[in-house]
Amino acid sequence: MKHSIQEHEPILKDLSNTILDVCRESVTLIKRSDPAVTTTLSQKQEWEIYLEFLKVLFSLVDRVSAFHVPIQQQPEFMNGLEDHVSERLKTLLAPSLSSSEIDDQEIVVAVGQAVAESREIYEPYKFVFSEDSKERNAFFQHVGERVAGRAGAVNNQAIVSTTTLCIGAVLPALTALFEGTPPEHGAKASPATQPQTAGQSPDPSGTHVIKLISVVASISGEEFETRWGLLPQFRRDLKPDQVNALTDYMNRVARIVGDRFAIESSKVLGKVDPPVGNA
Repeated sequence: MKHSIQEHEPILKDLSNTILDVCRESVTLIKRSDPAVTTTLSQKQEWEIYLEFLKVLFSLVDRVSAFHVPIQQQPEFMNGLEDHVSERLKTLLAPSLSSSEIDDQEIVVAVGQAVAESREIYEPYKFVFSEDSKERNAFFQHVGERVAGRAGAVNNQAIVSTTTLCIGAVLPALTALFEGTPPEHGAKASPATQPQTAGQSPDPSGTHVIKLISVVASISGEEFETRWGLLPQFRRDLKPDQVNALTDYMNRVARIVGDRFAIESSKVLGKVDPPVGNA
């Protein structure tokens, strides 16, 4: 789908919301990836990790937009995205700005610097975002190492794998936005924030939601069962090490959900029909 100048505004708004949601959720996942390292992160380090994700997401949007925005309009499109992200970030951080040393202008400068560094760091990687290739894998690895470095653990494979999982999972969401089927806001593109039935279904507002991961708990007699699964296309987009990292993470999630489901179910057994939980 080609976008004219007049059509830029809606998609820029959706992209800016998605980018900032993914940055926030990705920082959360990084902090959970290796508590032995990440529990000591300073606020400054968390902000630097946030900006690292911002840099790579600008690079990915630039690559995806090349297939949907006329080349003559791309510079204006990316400049518009930078403005939208800056304004949205100022709004999100407004409650904390009055008690911090950061002001609105510093946010604009930080975003502008992130965009400039994104071009300098990532433009040398030549690959088609939708194709698995050595160059794209090298790009992902470089991003992971930079994020791990910001956490003070350059060779930490848990952080590197979590980072590559996050940026790999966001690509289908970015493509969907350009094709006119945006996922629901709230970082739904992040791999650990879609614990719903895999596939696509309409949300109450009529928007089509891309559901990447499902966690289902059920009971039969005295037996409790918790299962999780991936959208097949999502699984195909992941590399083996990413699948392994996600499997470890989701097995822990399934245990937590299953234990809680068992507790809640035991409270209502005999009072209502046996429940089925769809997290």
